Amino acid sequence: MKNGCILIPAYNEEKHLGAVIAKAIRFMPVIVIDDGSHDETVKVAKAAGAEVFQQIPNQGKGAALQRGFAEAIRKRCDFLVTLDADGQHDPLEIPKFLEAYRLNQPDLIIGFRDFTKMPFIRRLSNTTGSWAFSWAMRKPIRDNLSGYRLLSRDLFGILLHSQESGFEYEVEMIVQCIEHGLKLDWVPIETIYADETSHIRPLHHVVNFLRVVIDARKRSKPKIIV
Repeated sequence: MKNGCILIPAYNEEKHLGAVIAKAIRFMPVIVIDDGSHDETVKVAKAAGAEVFQQIPNQGKGAALQRGFAEAIRKRCDFLVTLDADGQHDPLEIPKFLEAYRLNQPDLIIGFRDFTKMPFIRRLSNTTGSWAFSWAMRKPIRDNLSGYRLLSRDLFGILLHSQESGFEYEVEMIVQCIEHGLKLDWVPIETIYADETSHIRPLHHVVNFLRVVIDARKRSKPKIIV
């Protein structure tokens, strides 16, 4: 297996982060990007054995991921796995991604969830979002918002130049993968919802998501061969 690492963006996640790192670090070294937290996120992450980088003030999940990609390049990682800090992603499923990467060498592997197991509002938003994004990309996209992913160095190198900074960065990730002719793959993951706190601002997120969807539709316009 090539050289890899695990990247966890975190914002005020002292409650769950320690347990997430403790499981994840069994597989590969863990990098945590603290996105301007006001709690003990940094302390918890360091105590759990992660390498921690801080960006102050809070800049958004996309910016945190981008900082992590830069650190992964500095460490000469061939690939990395991203997962959320709030416990919605079970680190014990990391081997699914590693096996898919070993077998097929995709540039982006996304862990897709079972929307029927989500609370109603989340189920509605994720289902609608996947439909809209599949329309934009002109191909089926099973789960465009799952943060549980494996990326190749080729892809996260490209993403260093993205202008997105919030949650839309993960949508842009898929656009860039397809636009550059890179390989996209999927693995099923558990759908976990407990007491985690969402950092998404609904109106802001919807507006920006629609912007990204419309832009993606334009960029994926079929080429006319004369």
